[in-house]
Amino acid sequence: MHRPHSTALSASRFLLRILRALNLATGAMLIVAIPASFLFEPQFFEFFSKRPPRIDPAWLVPVLRIWMVLALAMVAAVQVLLARLLAMVETVRAGDPFVADNAARLQTIAWCALAMQLLHLAFGVMAATVNAAGSNVDWNFSGFTGWLAVVLLFVLARVFEEGTQMRDDLERMI
Repeated sequence: MHRPHSTALSASRFLLRILRALNLATGAMLIVAIPASFLFEPQFFEFFSKRPPRIDPAWLVPVLRIWMVLALAMVAAVQVLLARLLAMVETVRAGDPFVADNAARLQTIAWCALAMQLLHLAFGVMAATVNAAGSNVDWNFSGFTGWLAVVLLFVLARVFEEGTQMRDDLERMI
């Protein structure tokens, strides 16, 4: 049977799979870049001591390494979020999205979104730190939309949990 939303679900599955692959590629690049920053440290120091002239590489290079480690944490949060979202899409395709597993998945997605918001704040601190060292990183607070989405996700997870419980109770009564 062809459902009117099947095209949207197929597109969502395709997009989520592409995003997961791109996210994993980003993680792989970070895993290579972190040790490379130690291997090529003299070249980094030379480069940053010349452009612009006021950057202090002794301050900047360690901060950039910390930034990369935090970016790995972001990659992990995004990967978990995308995996849970893809699993939810699969339950919609199967015709039974209101299951306890999806309530748990939605809660995990909420925790991932919270981690991403906290990491975004940490990246802002890192940007301010490298700017204090003489760099010019443009990093803006993204407003409250992401924080509102986190709250919404936690609420929706609870709604899913309650709805699933109500459905289970109803099925037991019948």
